[in-house]
Amino acid sequence: MAIVYLSLGSNKDDRIGYIQQANLQLGAIDGVEIIRTSAFYESEPWNMNSDNWFVNAVVELKTTLMPHQLLEQCQRIEKQLGRKPSKPGEYEDRTIDIDILFYKKEIINEPDLIIPHKYLHLRAFTLVPLLELIPDFEHPVLHKTISQLHEDLENPEMVFLYGTRIS
Repeated sequence: MAIVYLSLGSNKDDRIGYIQQANLQLGAIDGVEIIRTSAFYESEPWNMNSDNWFVNAVVELKTTLMPHQLLEQCQRIEKQLGRKPSKPGEYEDRTIDIDILFYKKEIINEPDLIIPHKYLHLRAFTLVPLLELIPDFEHPVLHKTISQLHEDLENPEMVFLYGTRIS
């Protein structure tokens, strides 16, 4: 079985509810076993124009699914939870976003799937929950730990443990 890390995020309507629903649906897939989930974090929108802050979490799971099969299941869940397709490179508010961050230590670079996720090392909202789960995990391309990648962030967006942000 492969150990996989997924990022779940929502900045629309019932943000916590959408992440919980996505987590439940992931755990119901044949060949997927949820190991643990990070705490929920609130983060300011990254590289997009929105006033709606995100709630984010990272899920660690075991799976017998191959990377493309897992991607299809993630996209199916996004669609079921009301995610509308957006144009490549455009970011808009979303009910749920599920990204494959790591699939074991595999490196995949295909038009429809890039693993490790190509932006994870630039996003505090991804690195902070990963710090909670796997601070010493080494990025297979950049050869730095999650802790080192977090330390290297030049201008990180604000990330707060859910419920601790003062509006």
